[in-house]
Amino acid sequence: MKIPFTKPTIKKQEKEAVFGVLKSGWLTSGAKVIEFEQALKKYIGCKFVKVLNSCTSALNLALLSLNLKKQDQIITTPFTFCATVNSIIHAGAKPIFADIDRETFNIHPQEIEKKITKKTKAILIMHYGGLPCDMDAILEISKKYKLVIVEDAAHALGSQYNGKKIGSFSTISCFSFHATKNITTGEGGAIATNEKKIFDFVNKAYFHGIDIQSWQRKGSWFYKVIYPGFKYNLSDILAAIGLEQIKQLDIFIKKREKIANIYTEAFKKNEFISYQKVSANKRDSYYLYPILLNLEKLSIDRNFFIEKLQKKGINTSVHFIPIYKHPAYKKFFTKDDLKQLRNTEYVYQRIVSLPIYPLLTQNQINYIISSINDIIKKYRR
Repeated sequence: MKIPFTKPTIKKQEKEAVFGVLKSGWLTSGAKVIEFEQALKKYIGCKFVKVLNSCTSALNLALLSLNLKKQDQIITTPFTFCATVNSIIHAGAKPIFADIDRETFNIHPQEIEKKITKKTKAILIMHYGGLPCDMDAILEISKKYKLVIVEDAAHALGSQYNGKKIGSFSTISCFSFHATKNITTGEGGAIATNEKKIFDFVNKAYFHGIDIQSWQRKGSWFYKVIYPGFKYNLSDILAAIGLEQIKQLDIFIKKREKIANIYTEAFKKNEFISYQKVSANKRDSYYLYPILLNLEKLSIDRNFFIEKLQKKGINTSVHFIPIYKHPAYKKFFTKDDLKQLRNTEYVYQRIVSLPIYPLLTQNQINYIISSINDIIKKYRR
């Protein structure tokens, strides 16, 4: 078999929606963008949503809305994609890294509290693979120290914590609609908030700082630039895809959950593999299904394991290369910092992301599981 790591679910209705926009003659931001924002706002259960060209843009605007100063610090996870950390740096603040939990791979609340100083202004969390962080503990910390919570929810559209959707109860949440995500617009993202002040800033800054957008001018050529903004807008073409995708999101998540349950059932008694722990008060959107290899009981390392799966036609991935391993961020770490990130290093050396997406067939799932078992059987100590 040849099994890709991921594959977007694009159906007839998405293609027809795009064709409808092309026929309309209005291809950039317009009515479809507004409609998509309303659909997201209803789905998430928040007051304000602005769709953008990426989650990275959302993170950038989220942090700029906090009016950070050069010496301000933001606590975040080292086990994330570079966009999370880049947004902190581009906002002029300093990233401070707190270690993760070995069972959830999310930032650990106790480690967050250890890193708080007088310069700390916010906590930027990331819901790893769609599994919500321990929000009760993190919200308690934010309240205790009067810190803003920004959520990198790139993986977590549709995820829930205590019955509430991610994006509905924190200060700012940022979502991704990249081609690999649970719903896609090809490229795209959104920022969700319940605070009008933050939304007003985002609305002002996301499109060059222009006060009245072209579709609102009713044929007038006149506008004013009220802020030196950015070009982060989403087009109607992509919003049309998003509108059709979000109608199917809960179906997509159920299919992902079904696959995750098959994997979990297959591996639950396997002493050579462990997997992400999902507690009863969390609903995982299963953007990822990561496993950890028990290297102490295997004669191979993680990279060799991946190579063996590739030879069997199974494409996997690693989420993520820790931030401290990239040359761009070396100056933000000391030797002492690295000693405090033992869980991150432990997980990174062992983690493999398996294919999980709605188009994955039962035969493919069975083949993945049997291939993993074959490799383990051959290389067990």
